[in-house]
Amino acid sequence: MDEFIEKREKPRVEVRWPIKVLTDDGKVDGETLNISLDGISISCDKPLVLNKIFILSIEPLGQSVLELRGKIVWSDSYDIEGGSTYAVGVSFVEISDEDRHRFNKFSELVSYLFR
Repeated sequence: MDEFIEKREKPRVEVRWPIKVLTDDGKVDGETLNISLDGISISCDKPLVLNKIFILSIEPLGQSVLELRGKIVWSDSYDIEGGSTYAVGVSFVEISDEDRHRFNKFSELVSYLFR
């Protein structure tokens, strides 16, 4: 039997935080599924274009918003109760040093709380 081999360099932490993706057609609301310092998986109700860079606004644990730029690297659609939902993988391409530090602290806290 083949075993799954983790290829990610940074560990991911499962979290559910509100997220907004700024697109050419307006904002797409979603929710984070998991995070790392290099990327994030989100769930949303509209498809996002692969290989396109978007501005993301994340509100971790009710704190002030983190804004960053991320590139869509994969996307899957799922039919749930007659509607579609999308799981999307985002690779961070730009995040300020301050937000990266805050993001790291939030992910460490969540990882500690849910061990």
